[in-house]
Amino acid sequence: MRWVTRRNANVDRVACPWLIKRFVDSEAELAFVARDTDAATITDGIPFDMAGVELGHVDGRCSFESILVKCRLQDPALRLLGRIVHGADIPADLGSSPPEAHGLRAIAYGFALLHGEYD
Repeated sequence: MRWVTRRNANVDRVACPWLIKRFVDSEAELAFVARDTDAATITDGIPFDMAGVELGHVDGRCSFESILVKCRLQDPALRLLGRIVHGADIPADLGSSPPEAHGLRAIAYGFALLHGEYD
């Protein structure tokens, strides 16, 4: 299956492809589209970490957590990782997240600065 998200990978857009390939769809093809792409126009894949999609920021969750919920991934280690990704991705929640969230945030932002459009 094809999975579609925005360019310029950051916290969720680094963590979600890993989760998808490792635990949801090992044959996943990842596509990165322009930031202003309307997710409603995507007909050839599953959109994630885009505005207004089921596998995005929904009900206080980050996209990684939304994938955990949708795919019914219950492993305690993945749930903890979800809390770490949440804190790294949502600045307002960073202070109440596991300490590893700070490191993940720094790494993800570093990758984004170094690699920009080369997802």
